[in-house]
Amino acid sequence: MAQWTSAVGAGQLARLLGSQQDRPAGPGTRRPPAYRALADGIRLLVLEGRVPVAARLPAERELALALTVSRTTVAAAYEALRAEGFLESRRGAGSWTAVPAGNPLPARGLEPLPPEALGSVIDLGCAALPAPEPWLTRAVQGALEELPPYAHTHGDYPAGLPALRAMIAERYTARGIPTMPEQIMVTTGAMGAIDAICHLFGGRGERIAVESPSYANILQLMREAGARLVPVAMAEGLTGWDVDRWRQVLRDAAPRIAYVVADFHNPTGALADDDQRRRLVDAARSAGTVLVADETMSELWLDDVEMPRPVCAFDPAGSTVITVGSASKAFWAGMRIGWVRAAPDVIRSLVAARAYADLGTPVLEQLAVNWLFSTGGWEQAVTVRREQARQNRDELVAAVRRELPDWEFEVPRGGLTLWVRTGGLSGSRLAEAGERVGVRVPSGPRFGVDGAFEGYVRLPFTVGGAVAEEAAVRLAAAARLVESGGVGGGGEAPRTFVA
Repeated sequence: MAQWTSAVGAGQLARLLGSQQDRPAGPGTRRPPAYRALADGIRLLVLEGRVPVAARLPAERELALALTVSRTTVAAAYEALRAEGFLESRRGAGSWTAVPAGNPLPARGLEPLPPEALGSVIDLGCAALPAPEPWLTRAVQGALEELPPYAHTHGDYPAGLPALRAMIAERYTARGIPTMPEQIMVTTGAMGAIDAICHLFGGRGERIAVESPSYANILQLMREAGARLVPVAMAEGLTGWDVDRWRQVLRDAAPRIAYVVADFHNPTGALADDDQRRRLVDAARSAGTVLVADETMSELWLDDVEMPRPVCAFDPAGSTVITVGSASKAFWAGMRIGWVRAAPDVIRSLVAARAYADLGTPVLEQLAVNWLFSTGGWEQAVTVRREQARQNRDELVAAVRRELPDWEFEVPRGGLTLWVRTGGLSGSRLAEAGERVGVRVPSGPRFGVDGAFEGYVRLPFTVGGAVAEEAAVRLAAAARLVESGGVGGGGEAPRTFVA
């Protein structure tokens, strides 16, 4: 049985390799042999996630024609990649990308830093801001006033409180997506929503197509559910989605589910436009794939940007798209309220399956979110959240550009995260060095599949002012520690990823 889950065409690989020629070589760099340059180029594309792990590469003759090199050059490059663990082959099945066993993917998610450590360590691990006050306190007080009638019931509402379901449906309708309460299920955060969807549609061993990179905790949730992840590389920069590549993967791999964050994507900050959304839905419908659209960042636009229509707007029949929303990013991570919008029959199936999971979501928190939605408190709180995130973003960007001028990134127009290429340094070693100098930062491989994105870190807009400046200073200290060989064991030279 073939081990590859997607394929890269010869022309596509040639274009990706050609884009690397714009990167300047270091001073005194000697030109490597042609086969070595090709092998290094493919290796870098895998480590950056631009070519997914487990992607079948073109046959030697096809790639040689596309690159106008000899077949011997391609054969030697493939052999070098096999020797280094970046390529596997089987007669009759072709060759597909891999990552050496010595580059394990971190098994744990982005768990919050313990409160007792906050005084000595700057935490850039979680993309979450403090609660917006006084709206959190007012919402809880309003919920307590509404609680007494519910206290006389058993308190289990597997689909969610009827009042909150109706309010969420009304909000979708106001966005131009007619929605009934029967199309809404309230969950314990977006994670609870996606976990329920994966168990209903995925099943152990089922394929799930995911953006590459994607949200680390969701990837880990899917792994633990037994899914086989099929990564689809994002396009360069903030343009986001290569829909032709998505269509090819959905057709060839036939995944049961595809998961996308079309609104200020985590971690890159990319925003899909209307055309990309329409074509993604069309591709999923043609492949018979359920498209799960994560909208948790949709209200966190930070600049003057005209927001595209929701992904579900391009699925009027409701047969393809399942939408997930949450109060955790736009309001507060401690408010563990999420929701699913889907066809009524899907909601009924999700609710029925919930009897064997968590039975329902806490009533008091649902009442608090309903109070925010019904009083206008939500809009006021989210406005404050945007202002805070915008200021933090601008201050963090300025500090990183000053302290680490070799690091590359594009400034997103919304969301909570900055996706940073680390000037050829290992993101995993930077994370390790950061722990030593007092800054906690997640490495790129947490957001990829099977070790991709080693040359990246994610920086959230959770700190500003003097703290952002100090975070950049500490990151620069971590980079110097990696460059000096002080991380990675026994003074070993730092691992770089420059072709």
